[in-house]
Amino acid sequence: MFDDIRRRASALPVGVDVLRQEISPDGKWLLLTATAAGQQNLYVYSVDELSKEPSVARQLTSTPGPKRSAHFTPDSKEVYYLDRGRVYTVTLEKREPKAIAVTAELDVDFSREKVEAFHQAWTYLRDQFFDEKMNGVDWNAVRATYQPRVAGARTPDEMRRIISIMLGELNASHMGISAPAQAAQTTLGRLAADFDPAEYEKTGRLRVAGVIPLGPSALAGLKAGDYVLQVEGRDVGRRSSGAGATTGARVAQNLDELLDHTIGKRIALSVAPSATATPRDVVVKPIDQATEKGLRYRQWVEQRREYVAKASGGRLGYVHMFDMSAGALSQLHVDLDADNHTRQGVVVDVRNNNGGFVNVYAIDVFARRGYFNMLSRGLPAVSSRSLLGQRALELPTILVTNQHSLSDAEDFTEGYRTLKLGKVVGEPTAGWIIYTSGITLIDGSVLRMPQTKIFASDGTPMEMHPRPVDVAVTRPVGESYSGKDSQLDAAVAELLKQIGTSPKTTAGSR
Repeated sequence: MFDDIRRRASALPVGVDVLRQEISPDGKWLLLTATAAGQQNLYVYSVDELSKEPSVARQLTSTPGPKRSAHFTPDSKEVYYLDRGRVYTVTLEKREPKAIAVTAELDVDFSREKVEAFHQAWTYLRDQFFDEKMNGVDWNAVRATYQPRVAGARTPDEMRRIISIMLGELNASHMGISAPAQAAQTTLGRLAADFDPAEYEKTGRLRVAGVIPLGPSALAGLKAGDYVLQVEGRDVGRRSSGAGATTGARVAQNLDELLDHTIGKRIALSVAPSATATPRDVVVKPIDQATEKGLRYRQWVEQRREYVAKASGGRLGYVHMFDMSAGALSQLHVDLDADNHTRQGVVVDVRNNNGGFVNVYAIDVFARRGYFNMLSRGLPAVSSRSLLGQRALELPTILVTNQHSLSDAEDFTEGYRTLKLGKVVGEPTAGWIIYTSGITLIDGSVLRMPQTKIFASDGTPMEMHPRPVDVAVTRPVGESYSGKDSQLDAAVAELLKQIGTSPKTTAGSR
């Protein structure tokens, strides 16, 4: 069946990132569990050789969250799958998912469940932990010590705490046990604005200290110094009560109370340039916490970018990778924009990067070198890589790390040093370098399982061995509040020293 399969195999242009696939019983369809635009859904792709229509990936679902255990029915006309814990079905013809009502009564004997969960965790680690010698720990003795303690646990949280202590016996990174996943519930709207704490403590008024670019407050025209007086006609400030509060007097409410359940809704704010000035009304659409966090991060990146540009006299650019996810890699491609490409070098920052899986792709962006240029009439010469669409910076760089650069950020650092792309500045990384996966236990708890050991190219194990730096710089406590960044300062100085006083390198040349 598999003889000469290389000659018979061909690539299918499905256009999505496939995680799992299954062929229908009638052999005419390929069911894909795939990701597109950061969203996981189900698709079908025709493999019917007699079909007269062109083959394209047809989307069956369009809901957020992962899809699990997708399978065809025997007649190949429907697909059953799990979506966030519920059973769904969708037909290939109508493509309209419908939930299937499933009810069941289950009595859980916690006294037996907790012991079984412990046994599963201990056994999975015995059989799958990356070191068959269990990092020198007598794993049978560990079971004898902790099983009676789990048997005495009175709650699931207490059981997980005891198992967590047991995991600590292995002295390995990436380990832990967590409660069953709960759907996050967030209802509090955010304005993406900071308020003056001293003014609030003194007068109870909300004076804007700053607004986050592209946030609701910035888009509505709020500026530093403005006062927020009302939300939807209700006074905002410290709640008034008790002595001094007259009958019928309006009671000022806490801002968070007034912004609850406002995410994505248009609401009116009454604001004024001073506490006594005539107010004006503005309309804002509050965002959720995750969106505000993302905006604050982008503001931080832009501030670092301006800092490097100023410190280098405009000669150097800057990029930061938040983590090593596919999204962060895409953002790296965006941040290495025309402005960064026109600099003489770029500072690459992976401080506080907690890892992921894309280090090899990110390294390629900085490791690729040009070998010829292309010139179109009326346009400047550019590297062939860039013109043909391959991501490549092709400029001198320097890397900044700290003790909070973890996991795949450390793999990136190792690749950067091994390939001699430039110097590493800052603090040695954490030494948390193991590839892991999650295993669900009988009670729904999730056990982190370090399964794959990582070695440097010289054979040295990287777990518990932080990646070193070439220029050691530790930021003093409290430095971030001063506006100074000594690690970036050192990186700028070192990269400028490397570049020297020569004019800017042209694209693709060395």
